[in-house]
Amino acid sequence: MTKEHDRENGVEDVAGSPLSILTSGAGGLIGQAAVRSFARRGYRITRLVRRAAADPREVFWNPDSHEIDPEACEGFDAVVHLAGAGIAERRWTPARKEVILNSRVDGTNLICETLARLDHPPRVVVCASAIGFYGNRREEVLDEESESGKGFLADVCRRWEAAAKPAVEAGIRLVFARFGIILSPNGGALNKMLTPFRLGLGGRVGNGRQYWSWISLDDAVGAINHSISSESLSGAVNVVSPKPVTNAEFTRTLAHVLKRPALFPMPAAVARLMLGEMADELLLSSARVTPRKLLETGYRFRNPTLEGCLHDLLRVE
Repeated sequence: MTKEHDRENGVEDVAGSPLSILTSGAGGLIGQAAVRSFARRGYRITRLVRRAAADPREVFWNPDSHEIDPEACEGFDAVVHLAGAGIAERRWTPARKEVILNSRVDGTNLICETLARLDHPPRVVVCASAIGFYGNRREEVLDEESESGKGFLADVCRRWEAAAKPAVEAGIRLVFARFGIILSPNGGALNKMLTPFRLGLGGRVGNGRQYWSWISLDDAVGAINHSISSESLSGAVNVVSPKPVTNAEFTRTLAHVLKRPALFPMPAAVARLMLGEMADELLLSSARVTPRKLLETGYRFRNPTLEGCLHDLLRVE
């Protein structure tokens, strides 16, 4: 993300003094990019870590045992909560699904209960969520007012967001960043797709008609910064590009950018055989999501179109 992009979106520090940010999940794909962005702006960054704190800019916490030092959480301008077990790291066994759910609900509840009791709470909390909230909705156009859907991820997202209730009740401005498919060559879905597509072995998944609502990593971080600085933003905020595409369009565009054919579709039955329930909720599910609140509050996307985004990320000559 460039400083010019930051200025376009009004995320420079208006008060003239650097913001102090407490963040969880700083080691993840979004977290690492967010911390780099905060550092470029000169923000004072403190990380929540699940080991003994090694320096003054770290605070120990353990959501499993409900441990955190409230005094160490006093006085921050903003809290950015991104921690949670990886959704697609391994097959969804009952035990893995419990880990995915508990890592989000327990962590969010611990942070928000703690912040609600502080003498000097933050002005804003940006808490990760996901467009999995909406479930499989086929071609229905979805915005932040759309109801939740069905399925494991929809249930996780509902309970995840509900766990932040103590902070909301304490009057802290809270933003649920409902992230779409985050595109980066360094991790996530795009990273896993690159090798087969570069080998000419890629193709659509299932019938390809399911909508994939995507966002570049730069714009995901830009939306976090925008949420911190835009005092009118609260509640759910869809962090997706304004131009969602079907899976067929996505795979065709990726192949075009890589200058490779996309001749090997993956039938739905094969996806289910390989991934089980994950296939239905992550690959075959359709969510045509719009970033209404970001657009209404003046956020300017660096990567509004998929082809432009992929060219920017992959730098293919």
